[in-house]
Amino acid sequence: MTGKSTETFSRVGASVHPLPAVSRPQRAAGGETAAKMRNPGMPLDSAWLEALRHVNRSAVERRAETLTKRRSVKKEDQAAWLLRAISVMDLTTLSSDDTRERVRRLCAKARNPLSPNLVEGLGIEEADIRPAAVCVYHPFVATAAAALDGSNIHVAAVSTAFPHGLSPLETRIEEIRASVADGADEIDVVIPRGLVLGAHWNELYDEIARFREACGDAHLKVILGTGDLSTLRNVTLAALVAMMAGADFVKTSTGKESVNATLPVGLAMVRAIRAYHERTGIRVGFKPAGGISTAKTALEWLILIREELGRRWLEPDLFRFGASSLLTDIERQLEHHVTGRYSAAHRHATA
Repeated sequence: MTGKSTETFSRVGASVHPLPAVSRPQRAAGGETAAKMRNPGMPLDSAWLEALRHVNRSAVERRAETLTKRRSVKKEDQAAWLLRAISVMDLTTLSSDDTRERVRRLCAKARNPLSPNLVEGLGIEEADIRPAAVCVYHPFVATAAAALDGSNIHVAAVSTAFPHGLSPLETRIEEIRASVADGADEIDVVIPRGLVLGAHWNELYDEIARFREACGDAHLKVILGTGDLSTLRNVTLAALVAMMAGADFVKTSTGKESVNATLPVGLAMVRAIRAYHERTGIRVGFKPAGGISTAKTALEWLILIREELGRRWLEPDLFRFGASSLLTDIERQLEHHVTGRYSAAHRHATA
């Protein structure tokens, strides 16, 4: 690697802000403590929802299209952005045939996402590039917590009757508490989409507020299931209600819908995040998930965040990818950058 390349990787890779520990306050960017970084929520403001209900779908789609056609990241800069993508990844396994052994293998991959030869070739030995979290079903939370102990990689649990959210409310709340007790640092909850489709905003707000209370110190990521919400208006209003109720992140999809994360949906959500920040001063995180499996797609999402929300959101405390196969393609792209050759995907298995 040239000196310029190494400098690029060091600047983009090593500057990743460490995630705040949930067990004790830590200083983060700007002198904030972990406690202050949480979204405290606010009373449900129906008038604000009414004011933001008009979403110009054509304009949103045109803007999203410009992100892929007019922006290009090449060579060393592209490699550096892909390292950034690894650092904001929730490495995920949510299959019906998951086992403790598979989860342990995934956690081992999270601890060492890149091969030693690739790390050396990129000149990032001191950068300590790792995914932000490993995301699993509740039965595997304790297994993941044990496997990741001491790594500063968080454990995220999908909860509240994932992926549909249709079990009784008290059952969903107890599931959150059980995952936190088993060691989850983050809880990805799913909302009943019918509450959005019926515009039952008070009920949705109350449910999410109770989820936030059940999480305790664990961060709350609220999955909207955007592929089921029909309109960008519903997406925008659901994201705002989730933030008002105290969501630390809003997330697009479960990955189980027929349509998952798309750039127009993401643009509507990040503009809701921006509006919330402008009004309250609170930064809420964003997590696209479902169908993000290539390095090219990851770059498109990173560009979206950089242009719409700014540099501060390109940190693991404010942006995540929900991904299972994305890491494999990123590794292949980075190896091509170092060696000039693409390696077979099976050489980079995640679990």
